[in-house]
Amino acid sequence: MSLAIISPNRDITPWLEIFRKEAADIPLEIYPDIKHPKKVTAAMVWQHPKGSLQSLPNLRLICSMGAGVDHILGDDTIPEDIPITRIVDSRLTFSMTNYVVMGVLDFHRQIRRYQADKKERKWDMSNPEIPVSVGVLGVGELGGDVLDKLSYMGMEVYGYGNSPKSDFRHPYYYGNQLEEFLSKCNVLVCLLPLTQSTDGFLNLDLFRKCTKGTYLINVARGKHLVEEDLITALEEGILSGAMLDVFRQEPLPEDHPFWQQERLTITPHIASITNPDAAAPQIIENFWNLEKGHPLINQIDRKKGY
Repeated sequence: MSLAIISPNRDITPWLEIFRKEAADIPLEIYPDIKHPKKVTAAMVWQHPKGSLQSLPNLRLICSMGAGVDHILGDDTIPEDIPITRIVDSRLTFSMTNYVVMGVLDFHRQIRRYQADKKERKWDMSNPEIPVSVGVLGVGELGGDVLDKLSYMGMEVYGYGNSPKSDFRHPYYYGNQLEEFLSKCNVLVCLLPLTQSTDGFLNLDLFRKCTKGTYLINVARGKHLVEEDLITALEEGILSGAMLDVFRQEPLPEDHPFWQQERLTITPHIASITNPDAAAPQIIENFWNLEKGHPLINQIDRKKGY
């Protein structure tokens, strides 16, 4: 039995240090130099090359090295009976919520407007606040915390999800109530899981159903957004601007039109970063749970995609 680490585009040094300190008895195999593929029973992965898990004939567990699992579910070469787990970390929630709150306040207090005024040496005290009501698409652990914090700050908040939640603590809409939900807010935050049904969810048809001048914040996945539709929505005045942390191609290509859009705020996928100190112990625990036949922690529902 051994654990394979397949994360070709991430520095795994901090993870290795934790494993050597906390779980030196777990044999590790590091991609692409996996010397004993038949001994690998579990793999921890992030943005693994599609098909790379096929070389592990005795694989019985796949652990995402982050909160997202779409990079795993998008690999159709993985057998459907292999369980998948994700990372659940309060620090991820803390960072994500703070990022979204920052974006909402930036729009609410018009910081970009004042930055532009500064360049023009313009002193304009008129209309210093834009009243905001915030709608969050996806009200799992992250979305729920965003709603909690914004509500605590006195803002109107609304949640939207895929299924009914009779006991949800904030005004909540689901399914075919999307248009009613969109009519309630002028800041739209995407925290949806990425599934086949949510790929391209943020598109021109949806934007045209939004309150005119809505501000978009996408911190979920780049594939949620039809990027050319966002540019159209900005040019037509449907949306007033957007704050984007995720993109269909990362790093964002130098010739991408988003760089030239003044009404876009762009950050390089830093809204919430996995902390190895919190994540590695969860993977270690699940490795031993697998070997001992114990229930796994943070296992996803593959049918739901999260």
